[in-house]
Amino acid sequence: MVARKFVIHHQDSIFEIDYDTEYGVEVLQTQIFSLTYVPSDEQKIVAEDDDRVVSLSDETDLTSIPDKLRLVSTGGNSEDISQGTSGQIEKSDAEMVKSDEELARMLQAEEEAMMFQQYVAAQDSSEFESRIRPYVSQVLMYEDPVRQEAARKTVPKDELEEKALVSLAKEGNFKPSKHEKDYAFLLQLLFWFKRSFRWVNEPSCDYCGNKTIGQGMGNPLTSELAYGANRVELYRCTSCPIITRFPRYNDPLKLVETKRGRCGEWANCFTLYCRSFGYDSRLILDFTDHVWTECFSHSLGRWIHLDPCEGVYDKPMLYEKGWGKKLNYVIAISVDGVCDVTKRYTKKWHEVLSRRTLTTESSLEAVLRALTEERRGSFMSQVSALKLRDRNEQEELERNLHSPDDTSVSLPGRQSGDKEWRILRSEFGSGENSSVSSSSCPVRTCVDDHVTNIHDSFLPIVTQFVVDDLPVARAIEVLNMIKQVLVDLKNAPFKTRKARLTLDADSSSSFPEQFLPALEVLLFALSLKSQKDTDEKSLTICLVGKPTETALALPVALDALRELVTDLRKCQNLNKDSLSFPFLKQNRVCSGSVLASGEELPSGIATAAFDGIQESKWEEPNGAKGCWIVYKTLYNQVQQLIAYELMSANDAPERDPKDWVLEGSNDGGSTWHVLDKQTNQVFEERFQRKSYKITSPGIQANIFRFRFLCGRDVNSTSRLQLGSIDLYRSHH
Repeated sequence: MVARKFVIHHQDSIFEIDYDTEYGVEVLQTQIFSLTYVPSDEQKIVAEDDDRVVSLSDETDLTSIPDKLRLVSTGGNSEDISQGTSGQIEKSDAEMVKSDEELARMLQAEEEAMMFQQYVAAQDSSEFESRIRPYVSQVLMYEDPVRQEAARKTVPKDELEEKALVSLAKEGNFKPSKHEKDYAFLLQLLFWFKRSFRWVNEPSCDYCGNKTIGQGMGNPLTSELAYGANRVELYRCTSCPIITRFPRYNDPLKLVETKRGRCGEWANCFTLYCRSFGYDSRLILDFTDHVWTECFSHSLGRWIHLDPCEGVYDKPMLYEKGWGKKLNYVIAISVDGVCDVTKRYTKKWHEVLSRRTLTTESSLEAVLRALTEERRGSFMSQVSALKLRDRNEQEELERNLHSPDDTSVSLPGRQSGDKEWRILRSEFGSGENSSVSSSSCPVRTCVDDHVTNIHDSFLPIVTQFVVDDLPVARAIEVLNMIKQVLVDLKNAPFKTRKARLTLDADSSSSFPEQFLPALEVLLFALSLKSQKDTDEKSLTICLVGKPTETALALPVALDALRELVTDLRKCQNLNKDSLSFPFLKQNRVCSGSVLASGEELPSGIATAAFDGIQESKWEEPNGAKGCWIVYKTLYNQVQQLIAYELMSANDAPERDPKDWVLEGSNDGGSTWHVLDKQTNQVFEERFQRKSYKITSPGIQANIFRFRFLCGRDVNSTSRLQLGSIDLYRSHH
């Protein structure tokens, strides 16, 4: 282990890196990337003294390379000093020519594949049609009012509607259109279904609940056939002599009841749920043995891919790019028609064509056209609109087929089913990712002014504790009364939230009236109001603003109250020192924008670190050996930070940050000033908040950057995660 200080010259900037050689080359390259935004594979390092090229590889001895280095980007995002601007233009032109050549080669390959397919494909289309025909009948069940009503009854509609509106509010959309609300609700329906439905590898024993072993197939019972279970799997218990039956039901009405199955049952039942709430929906049949759902989004103006088994939406390249599937036919089947949507799910059409041998393309189109006309006989008044939508979709599929793939998005292998089964089906993917992630994050706006207002609102309450010289135990009782009211409000219907607080000056179990003015400040931060009841012995608390504002703020207030009570239990008494940081968290910076080196989609995005909710988190899939997150203040207001806090996330301690540097800039990021540096930090608990004073006070900045140098255990994970980041400014 050798401590080094490298001075990196890049364009017109100089960057200093204090570095421990024990971390190796990869972490150094990541730190250089966090400072210069030049990716590791585009970094060319030159010794400043003698212009000698320094090759960075796993074998490089970091103790022997010079201290002063110059960085030259070999990519197209930074100017190469040796080539100048003309070199940039020449490279851009060359890349365009290369792109055109690749497109030409792809089109040529598709043409050749089409010619080959005409020779090897069967002329008879009966086998192809026989694969589709049963599903044409099956989707008609989704139109049955009885089945739809049975499905709707099992859905916590108000809860999902609240979550949908909150998800929009977190993006700053407090006045969504109907189409935006519908789309947000659809995604919440998908997430709820993923949590509610159960995947079956081998069913547990019906008698004792223990593990079972497959014994082949059995004859279906009359009661099973009534719900379309033509196949029944038999399983023998490993602990008792009981045989457990697993009927493969095809009727979604029965699946609404059983809530279990494999991909066929999942997609079948979820498509019914989508139709039950009025979405234009279709069942997607993948001939390589998978099924999922598509719904039309009026908000986005196109069909959306939804896989209930994986809980993934709008990621059609999941199967080819993530799972490694060799697709051939992907067919969409709905009440108003049947169409081929394979081109939505591939970027390798010429390869897919070579595998489409069931029938010729012209025969395939004829079959789909006949089935669609058959179905649209009962939709005569809508035929023109449906044909227009068909044409628009075909144009979209052709555009997407030859558009460049988004290489910044990493797609996982299959997650549903046990590991051995997924590997056997060649759907495990690389095995490196377990969720969708992105290394090219958009700038996201923090909608968190309510978080700051809630933290500020605790000052009057704690001040009253100090003024009244209240014992700690009594202060905790008062806070728990407030907490219970907030819990009651959170559990109430979100559009008509209401709760009651008992007042009685002579009772220790009732809320003390002298705290009412301080309580009003907190209620105002939650878009709530209070009014004394006619008997003057109780207080009714209800909504005063938009229900969504309260829904967004209540979880934050409950988490903050829990933390405050925990901190109070560690105090022997309350005094004026209790009115300062870190006990009270005043002047929190809010409403800025965030950019990160990477993030998990959709639940681990960068702004999750600033939303004030313990259960959410920012997760950087490749951040264990170095990553960064940048915070830019609202309207570029210059702030002087005096402290900050980091909170560990809900799980996986090995992903906690260990070493980091906090920096500030007031010139757009051209130069950075170190505000604080921490090494060997350990979060002993989950949801543990650590507070840090700024070690270089007095620096004014409007951009703040955390460079996380390494995670707690870089050998066991590639990921880094944080539950929250809070910045506190000087009140002057």
